[in-house]
Amino acid sequence: MEDPPNHRTPQLLQVLQALKEASHNLQVNPSQHSDDSNSSAIKALLELHTESDAILSGDPNLSSLSKHLTDLKDLVESLRNTKGGLGLRSFLARRTSAYSISRIAGSIESEIQKWIDRESVGNLSRALREPMRNEEELVNLLDQFEERLSLGFSREFQDLVLRLKVFSSLESILCDSKCSKRIREHSALAIAGLIRFNKDVFVGQVLMGPSVSALTSMASPNSIQVLCSLIRSIKSPIVDEIKSNGEIPKIMSFLNSQDLHMKVMAMDCVLEIGYFGRKEAVEAMLKEGLIEKLIELQRSELGGDLIGIDQHSEKEKEEESGVSVGGVVEKGKRESRQRRFLQNHPFASCVARFAVQLEVGEGLRQRERRAFKQEILTRVREASVSDAESATIIAEVLWGSSP
Repeated sequence: MEDPPNHRTPQLLQVLQALKEASHNLQVNPSQHSDDSNSSAIKALLELHTESDAILSGDPNLSSLSKHLTDLKDLVESLRNTKGGLGLRSFLARRTSAYSISRIAGSIESEIQKWIDRESVGNLSRALREPMRNEEELVNLLDQFEERLSLGFSREFQDLVLRLKVFSSLESILCDSKCSKRIREHSALAIAGLIRFNKDVFVGQVLMGPSVSALTSMASPNSIQVLCSLIRSIKSPIVDEIKSNGEIPKIMSFLNSQDLHMKVMAMDCVLEIGYFGRKEAVEAMLKEGLIEKLIELQRSELGGDLIGIDQHSEKEKEEESGVSVGGVVEKGKRESRQRRFLQNHPFASCVARFAVQLEVGEGLRQRERRAFKQEILTRVREASVSDAESATIIAEVLWGSSP
């Protein structure tokens, strides 16, 4: 059962954040604070304890925090009492107290983070289930949730998310076409954050649920970006799901979008599928005319070929390399030039880049890689408008022109 909302939460949160910062400072610079009972960090903690005692006592979830603060106060008094001593016993007592102060500061920070987690996840869980949602408030809660996930794994936080069924609520929002696209996209980002937080626990819910279909149906650059993130995290299993759900044709259609950002994200998605996809997924893309679409994109103003940018003058080579052409420095310069070129020409050498993904990827056997390479070369010859275009693309596919 969820804890009821606390009407004093804003004031309490402000106090706890200040306590957390002070306790964190005490741990970050222990050599500056731990043996000095009058340090600014210790003073800040004790002053905040005095000011916040009445506020903290009103929340039973903060009883452990109150005890830690009381213990800290007692330790500081003990440290002050031994401050003037010069003997070995006095020295050891000070070092022991200093270590204990640093340890208690860590416990204080941990207890505060647990309270903040309980409050924020509880608020998010309630907001996700509200029939009349405040969009700005919900987006802010989702942003906070993503930020907390990015801090790394915590067993207590995971148990809280599972107990409140946050994943199911996020998935319901993602799949609800009546919700605003903004809230759905933020929910999708939170789902991707959960996968990065602990793939072993949450990946099954993605694969068994409707999230993948909802992302392609939403058909926005952000939703496809999340799909790319999920492919990188989950790899071949999610590509299998994309294929079995019939989503490949939808993704291919995004390459024809009038929205440039959407087209670029679709290209990224194709490359991710090429890297992690098994034979069936790659075949499905080729049957949808992927190579022909890529040639058309490479032919556009935002296309071009990466081979061309390396044909610069001998003077430029001498100024840039510092070593023989083909050395480590020259290779780094070449890759840097290619990255800069791709920023302004996202579809440059896209046929070869896709072929490289198949060659170095994880989803295909060696004989499947060879067979697909031959099929790509055949399709390039058939779809090219001139011998020069065909020769350039084939050269890139054969030699690999990917940064």
